[in-house]
Amino acid sequence: MNPRLMIVDDDPGVLKTVGLVLASHGHEVMKAANGLACLEQIRQGFRGVILMDIMMPRLSGWDTIRAMRDEGLLRDNLICMLTALPEPGPEGEDLQEVVFDYLPKPFTNRQLLDMVENALACLAA
Repeated sequence: MNPRLMIVDDDPGVLKTVGLVLASHGHEVMKAANGLACLEQIRQGFRGVILMDIMMPRLSGWDTIRAMRDEGLLRDNLICMLTALPEPGPEGEDLQEVVFDYLPKPFTNRQLLDMVENALACLAA
């Protein structure tokens, strides 16, 4: 079974915690510690739901999504933003149409699971 979820966050604690929550509910999860690692996984064939942090060094979440768009890597992927920012902000205004959902940190396990299950259902439809 190929992972259908990828967590992209530069915070190792977030990668571990979100990964454990999702795994405990039967999801296989791929992890990327930054936008460059995310792009590499997508280039290698990952398709599914991407839980993307916005504020990351070198390549922000928004810059990662722009690179995906520019390389034609958005197809068969749904992007959900997980971020400490209270709202998306102007930096990503041009990308709002490609973001499926937005979940501000901190969030509950139930909020995370609801978002992921909704995104997976939409991807499967």
